[in-house]
Amino acid sequence: MAPPDKGKPRIRDAEATQKRILAAAKKEFARSGLGGARVDVIAERAKANKRMIYHYFNSKEELFRRVLEEAYLDIRTAEQKLDLDHLPPREALEVLVVFTWNYYLKNPEFLTLVNSENLHKARHLRKSEIIHIVSRKFIGMVDGILKRGAACGEFRPGIDPVQLNITIAAIGYYYLTNRYTGAIVYERDLMSPEALDERLAFNLDTIMRLVAAG
Repeated sequence: MAPPDKGKPRIRDAEATQKRILAAAKKEFARSGLGGARVDVIAERAKANKRMIYHYFNSKEELFRRVLEEAYLDIRTAEQKLDLDHLPPREALEVLVVFTWNYYLKNPEFLTLVNSENLHKARHLRKSEIIHIVSRKFIGMVDGILKRGAACGEFRPGIDPVQLNITIAAIGYYYLTNRYTGAIVYERDLMSPEALDERLAFNLDTIMRLVAAG
C-alpha cells in the first residue's frame, strides 16, 4: 500500500498562505503606499508571521512588486474574458470602455497602487517579465478591434492602439483619482450615481467619436 502523499497538502497550504499575504499586502500598500506600509500589519491581516513573508517574498520591495503584478494580471485577465474578438468592432470597443470604467470603480486599490508605483518611477514593474507579456497581448487585442473596424469602414485607419488605450484609461483614471479636488473645483458631487452615469456616457461618446471614420 502506497504511503499517503504529504507533499500536495503542504503545497496547497503554501499557496493559500501566499494568497492571504498578497491580499493583505494589496490592502496595506493601497492604503499606505510602499514607504508607509508595515510588514507586521500585513502579517497580522494575513494570519501569518513576518518570517514567513520574508521566506516567500524576500523583502517588502519584492512583495510590492508581486502585488503590482497580481493587480495588472487581474485586469488583463478580466479583459481577455470579455471575448471581444467575437464581437462587432464598435460593440467590442464600447464593451471595453464600459468595462474599464466599472473596473476602476470596483477596484480602487488598483488606482492607488498604480499611483504609488509612478511615485517610484516604475522601478518595480521594470523588473517584471509577465507585465510585458500580458500587456502586449492586450494591445494586440485592441489593435485587432481597430483593424476590424477600419476594414468594415466604421473606424478610421491607422489608429495607434497604445494611444487609444492610454486615452481610455486616462478619461476614467483622472476623473476618479481627482474626485475629491474635482468636487471642490467644479462644485459637483462627482461620485453620485447620476454623475457616474453621466461620466460613463461622456467617456463612451468621446472614444467612439475619436475612432469614427469620416
